[in-house]
Amino acid sequence: MAELADEFYESAERVKIPKDRIGVLIGKDGETKRYIEEKTGVELRIDSKTGEVEIRPTERVKDPLDLIKAKECVLAIGRGFSPERAFRLLREEDASLEVIDLYELVGRNPKALERQRARIIGREGRTRQLIEELSGADVSIRGKTVALIGTPRQLQVARKAIEMLASGAPHGRVYRFLEDQRRKMKREKLRLWKDSEPPDIL
Repeated sequence: MAELADEFYESAERVKIPKDRIGVLIGKDGETKRYIEEKTGVELRIDSKTGEVEIRPTERVKDPLDLIKAKECVLAIGRGFSPERAFRLLREEDASLEVIDLYELVGRNPKALERQRARIIGREGRTRQLIEELSGADVSIRGKTVALIGTPRQLQVARKAIEMLASGAPHGRVYRFLEDQRRKMKREKLRLWKDSEPPDIL
């Protein structure tokens, strides 16, 4: 890979996360912060008073994507994911973070927001769990946002299910949609696997 320009190392990403998530980002004895830094090569500068996090590349960063991955991981923890679930962004090359603002789907009525949040979570968290199981995406619901971690295809399916629920679709219809998409994704995966098989040697 070509050397990165000096300007890249002089740049930094700045994000803000809820102050009550700062301790989770740092982790016990700083282990979560340290893991993100070691995996991506960045330096995290955390302001515990404001919730601001500066993500600064060091000379250990060899791919600009590492800076993006570190930023997404910080934001994922800020949106309620446990570090273990957020680390999926660092383990899987094609995994990314998507944050859905429920206000954009249900308007700014607090009662409507709470009602649709409850529909997405489901009784004892069952609906959220089914979205995860059938789409393959990880889901975190916090405040007015629903955060998703997954591959582009998984995010597409999970996002559609969230939008259906937020628009008032019956849970049964959403579950059928998810089951149908699950079957389609399995077929797509099988087709890709078959296409990648070496040809038979006669």
